[in-house]
Amino acid sequence: MAERAALEELVRLQGEHVRTLKQQKASADQIEEEVAKLLQLKAQLGPNEGKQKFVLKTPKGTRDYSPRQMAVREKVFDVIVNCFKRHGAEVIDTPVFELKDFDIAGQFDPMIPDAECLKIMCEILSSLQLGDFLVKVNDRRILDGMFAICGVPDTKFRTICSSVDKLDKVSWEEVKNEMVEEKGLAPEVADRIGDYVQQHGGVSLVEQLLQDPKLSQNKQALEGLGDLKLLFEYLTLFGIADKISFDLSLARGLDYYTGVIYEAVLLQTPAQAGEEPLGVGSVAAGGRYDGLVGMFDPKGRKVPCVGLSIGVERIFSIVEQRLEALEEKVRTTETQVLVASAQKKLLEERLKLVSELWDAGIKAELLYKKNPKLLNQLQYCEEAGIPLVAIIGEQELRDGVIKLRAVASREEVDVRREDLVEEIKKRTSQPLCIG
Repeated sequence: MAERAALEELVRLQGEHVRTLKQQKASADQIEEEVAKLLQLKAQLGPNEGKQKFVLKTPKGTRDYSPRQMAVREKVFDVIVNCFKRHGAEVIDTPVFELKDFDIAGQFDPMIPDAECLKIMCEILSSLQLGDFLVKVNDRRILDGMFAICGVPDTKFRTICSSVDKLDKVSWEEVKNEMVEEKGLAPEVADRIGDYVQQHGGVSLVEQLLQDPKLSQNKQALEGLGDLKLLFEYLTLFGIADKISFDLSLARGLDYYTGVIYEAVLLQTPAQAGEEPLGVGSVAAGGRYDGLVGMFDPKGRKVPCVGLSIGVERIFSIVEQRLEALEEKVRTTETQVLVASAQKKLLEERLKLVSELWDAGIKAELLYKKNPKLLNQLQYCEEAGIPLVAIIGEQELRDGVIKLRAVASREEVDVRREDLVEEIKKRTSQPLCIG
């Protein structure tokens, strides 16, 4: 147990070191090296030798946010981490804030853990209700095989790969111009690449490329296409194949990817009927990196890995913008009801009622003033996102009822005091969504 605690502390410290390097905009090589060390440490924390899953978790409240911002972050964060836990992950505290990572380390049959990572990604994005999304998938072996048959020199594979990766932001003509004019690629080679990278689809495209007279003769590409075909079989069983697009332009710039790669984008509604939905930015990404951890293992042990990262900062911004556009309030408290008074000199009655609610398991509160104005009490509920107000007045006390007010609709109804707890539970039983 002591050894494990020491290892967890090393993971925390290494995670902090990686975050510092990112903030300092260190070189990609240096960051990759330190990330590999972090992954190697994480791999040693596996619950058993057969299956190792890990999550990098950010402590809540690490930055100075407003109550509204913190409420959004809490909700997004809980959706992500709860999904990771459902899939058997061990959550490791670390100061890394920008991304939430889920990794599976170990030797397994092809594409089973890869499919689970894509399932997790879809579960999270669906639960967050951010709108329509699409997960693009490709394979670095297919890319390398494609470059080889198109005539790209080995020394230019990675630089041409980085150009292809820009196709989600700029036109093919701009990408081709960069390849030819800036990177010295022959125009006819660029044209051959263009014939491939502008294609996207589902398993039918995989099957089509398996019959491609040139690509099917390349060993790397053939292996990648075979794995993608198997992957789509598993994705169909998971019920998410309709969310996945095989996109030959997806390249992912990091060199350590060795197999399947993927990236999730939110879609915006097309301006004209018949147009394809447009991507509005990546919100999650990942892939397979089988060689990275072993590069930094003193014993040279190979540790196959596949994982994903959720871009929480981008998601936070999207949720906040949409809530502002809809002028919706975000709950900054879990309080179900505020006990309020309509007249002065009713503090004792408020204290009695809030105590009754606490004893019944209701999350209730009251303002710490003897004679608060009713308007101030209602405004407090609106600002904090408290959905209900239990109002005590002289008439209510005589009639043996409590006036229950729904803050959002301003609808009021008299509820017998003995029925109040049940009514509050009924009205607050529905889960709140953030989108």
